Amino acid sequence: MTPTGVHALADHVFEVDTDDGDLVVAKFDPRPGAIAAEVAGLLWLAEPGAVAVPEVRAHDDRWLVMAQVEPATPSIVAAEHLGRDLADLHAAGAEAFGASTGPEQAWIGLAPMRCVPSGDWAHWYVADRIEPYLRNAADRQLIDRDGVAVIETLCRRIEVPAEPPARLHGDLWSGNVVWARQAWLIDPAAHGGHRETDLAMLALFGCPHLDRVIAAYDEHRPLADGWAARVPLHQLFPLLVHTVLFGSGYARQTVAAARAALRG
Repeated sequence: MTPTGVHALADHVFEVDTDDGDLVVAKFDPRPGAIAAEVAGLLWLAEPGAVAVPEVRAHDDRWLVMAQVEPATPSIVAAEHLGRDLADLHAAGAEAFGASTGPEQAWIGLAPMRCVPSGDWAHWYVADRIEPYLRNAADRQLIDRDGVAVIETLCRRIEVPAEPPARLHGDLWSGNVVWARQAWLIDPAAHGGHRETDLAMLALFGCPHLDRVIAAYDEHRPLADGWAARVPLHQLFPLLVHTVLFGSGYARQTVAAARAALRG
């Protein structure tokens, strides 16, 4: 396979034509462990055969080459398939909360993310998904003292129905869903977690036909009572990550999510 043409899709992401008529995507990432974590995540998500992920063609410690997925307009049929497929992916399970098949020090977007197994979701979620980013935001004065106090109060009161660790995509905002005849998942931060987290992240920045995705999921593998009230709790992690990465513009939304979770 020899490249015959290269087209930039985004920063460090390229569409590559090859001499055998194939079309692939090449992604460059110099951060230690980033490509290893992404490859491990893609393979782990593909393992149960539940969701569509791009085939990994080749990789080293800085480059990942994947099959290209040609996007199309999101459809209701594809959305309903995504809901059922996500339910089956989550049901495939994980070794523990926080567990992954990649390196311990992974990434979510541009932020570092620790993947260490834990047996208790609430304790793990606070210790590895809230506190590191909250401390960062507080130290940089991105979130004020009152906001920090609200989030810390929530951390002491977290209660969710007991469920086994789910196999999560982990960064399932709408930009990581490529719509074709079916929905393809890209750029995972895959690990074991609570299945409601993936659904809450889909809702955070909007997703085409989200109501049909959720309805199909719930019909296929019913969600626990009160799941909708817990959405802000699960959104707290990605909102904190956005606060750390992009500044105080996300701080108000982060604190509002914590207040909503406390009311819920």
